[in-house]
Amino acid sequence: MNEADLALLQTLPAIAFQAVVVFARLGAAVMLLPGLGEEEVPAPLRLGLGLALVALLFPIVAPGLPPVPQEAADALRLLATEILIGLWIGGLARLALLAFAMAGQAISALIGLGGLLVVDPGLGLQATALGRALGLLAVVLVMATGLHGVALRALAESYAVLPAGNPFPAGAAAATLAQAGADALALALRLAAPFVIGAIVLNVALGLLARLAPQVQTFFVAVPGQILAGLALLGLLAPPMIATFAEALRASFLALPGAR
Repeated sequence: MNEADLALLQTLPAIAFQAVVVFARLGAAVMLLPGLGEEEVPAPLRLGLGLALVALLFPIVAPGLPPVPQEAADALRLLATEILIGLWIGGLARLALLAFAMAGQAISALIGLGGLLVVDPGLGLQATALGRALGLLAVVLVMATGLHGVALRALAESYAVLPAGNPFPAGAAAATLAQAGADALALALRLAAPFVIGAIVLNVALGLLARLAPQVQTFFVAVPGQILAGLALLGLLAPPMIATFAEALRASFLALPGAR
């Protein structure tokens, strides 16, 4: 064995540890990134995506990685920090995506479809069928418009904004997560606003009908009409809703750490 081979063998443990450090951030983010981290994507495939990203990015980010810590506690602290950064970036992207599903939940309750439930891993054990449909549509929009590439680029550039080995910016992370949640809720309410107005108008009309004609069974008249009118309004407003959501989603992705 010559000196070059011996030197390579001596550096292998350090290279392996640095690869694990890179995987800690990339793998944690891939578990949450829209399109790549969906529950429908098998776990081995997500693991393979994380490893593929490590293979692609490691030669680029390796010069800026810290040396192997001498103490086990320091090594664990470094890995935990990298995992938190990955979860932070992936969580910001995931919160932006959930706005459409939350709008679907609100719309379902307003048009009388709140009792039609399906399994939705994104929002919990159960969600309305419309909320699930809009959540899947949001994922399709991410993949069709190439926004998953924006998220991956932000993840790669995050090493310039948040170098490995630096302390985790807990204050900034908490503030941005809170703001992302507030923005997602505001967007969901904005998308559902026409249905709120429609529900108010319908309920006022039904109240007047009940006072003017008490003998009419307003409940049996209202439920089918509410559902039909709600679905008609949804069909009419679907294109502008999708356009508004896509624009807001792109702005949220471009605001990810590393994408600015």
